[in-house]
Amino acid sequence: MTRPISLAALTVLELTPPEMVSCAAEAGFSHVGIRLIPATPTEPQYDLVGDTPMRREVERRLADTGTAVLDVEIFRLKPETRVADFEATIDCAAHLGARALLVAGNDPDESRLTDRFAAFCDLAASHGLTANLEFMPWTDAKDLVQATRIVTAAGRRNGGVLIDPFHLSRSRSRIADIAAIPPAHLHFMQFCDVPAEVPPTMDAILAEARAERLFPGDGGLDLWGLLHALPPDLPISVEVPTHTLARSMGAVDRARRALAGTRALLAGA
Repeated sequence: MTRPISLAALTVLELTPPEMVSCAAEAGFSHVGIRLIPATPTEPQYDLVGDTPMRREVERRLADTGTAVLDVEIFRLKPETRVADFEATIDCAAHLGARALLVAGNDPDESRLTDRFAAFCDLAASHGLTANLEFMPWTDAKDLVQATRIVTAAGRRNGGVLIDPFHLSRSRSRIADIAAIPPAHLHFMQFCDVPAEVPPTMDAILAEARAERLFPGDGGLDLWGLLHALPPDLPISVEVPTHTLARSMGAVDRARRALAGTRALLAGA
């Protein structure tokens, strides 16, 4: 088990970033993901960008536990986005020692989205970071084929396609299409499980994505097939939001369950 395995922020989103670091360490993860930009208006915004007390506390806990930051999220590329406005947040990611930035495509003009992604990659590269476009069926990078097309057209060495088995399933993408992605464009993956049956509406898919996934191995996705299609040392971010279970199980116990399921699948893959 030499590959990095990270606790994604969404798995334990009820925690503050310093608490996430401690939770990841206690549960046995080598890495943690930090959400510097909220994904929705209802999420809390933490004062981490700049030399703030909370950032210093995150850095202290990282140092004390030996935990490292795998990725920082979530950077949305919209029609009105000015990539330069992300400078301070990306600088913060670099100070935290992150490897990767998670990007969402929220611009229906694919040509403009591609240009913005290329510019974002350039800014990320200036801080030594990769930029990883996560396809999600409700965004404007809807599936694996489109995300691969955008990243390829952007033509940046640090640009990547981020594959999450949830979105692979719910966008009806195919594991076979991963073969079209150059290995250099795969910097890390996400990991979770859900039932094989795709919900009937996009609203239902979105609700499932944000709140009701399953621990790896507890659902019906072909996770072994996915692991075999990707590089064997690819870092894994375990993203398993389980709001119903969270009412009766604490964050550390949920994180441990998520990690145990991931390790079991890796051992059998």
